[in-house]
Amino acid sequence: MVTTMVPTFKTPSFSERLKGMLGVDFYRLFHTPMFYIFVAIAAIIPAMVLSMGGMNGGAPLYANTWNIIAADTPLYIVRNIADYANMNMVFIFGGIMVSIFIGHDYQSGYVKQLFTTHSKKRDYMMSKSIVCAFAMACMCLSYLIAGAGAGLIVGTSMRVNLGSLLIAILGKMVMSLGWASLYTFLNVIFRRHFGISIASSFFIGTGIPIIGAAALIGNNSALNIFLYGSSVNACLSSNIVTLLTCILVSVAWTVIYTVAGSVVLARSDVY
Repeated sequence: MVTTMVPTFKTPSFSERLKGMLGVDFYRLFHTPMFYIFVAIAAIIPAMVLSMGGMNGGAPLYANTWNIIAADTPLYIVRNIADYANMNMVFIFGGIMVSIFIGHDYQSGYVKQLFTTHSKKRDYMMSKSIVCAFAMACMCLSYLIAGAGAGLIVGTSMRVNLGSLLIAILGKMVMSLGWASLYTFLNVIFRRHFGISIASSFFIGTGIPIIGAAALIGNNSALNIFLYGSSVNACLSSNIVTLLTCILVSVAWTVIYTVAGSVVLARSDVY
């Protein structure tokens, strides 16, 4: 009697699926000029701001180099341009980068091919958020190195509480994941409208909606911490509570926008 063996196929686990998607996305990230261009832009920004601040005999924008990284105190509403012209600007350009990265998925037809063989929309959201968060964290490091170097060249003060500075930097880098999740969600919504996705990411990144909300409902620090995360909370007087707040907010953003983006993809034509 001959028995026929029927091959069985093991369904990939969540970790296996995510690992596979991350491998593809990281490969695409490292093999496109876009990533390196935006890392370079992140380095140019602080050098330009510090060097141009005292041009034409005007007062420098900052007296302390580290204000190019973070404000002295938490910012629940922007008082002037110097308040916002710090590492928060990375999240503006990071949003544009995310829009280009995800927009290419749809323009190239990669998404159609992907969802033909890989139906888990949640995995797509998570992979894109993680890879784009990594890219924005690299932009933060580039910004930090260039800002410190520009400060040494220009000669602005380097005095700072080192512990608070490190927490501020870590807080902003931690929020890269939350920001990446938000931008991924926006680009899923506007996936058929590349120009709108870039404009919406830029608009949200500037903080204009939060400034407008503060003008209407008042300066509510708790609301602003959640809506704008480390961009208003991580500063040069930060402590461990600040870092924990940034972590909690970033995780909350990631969960909310990943679930919301997965629902949008599951209920609509992703092609």
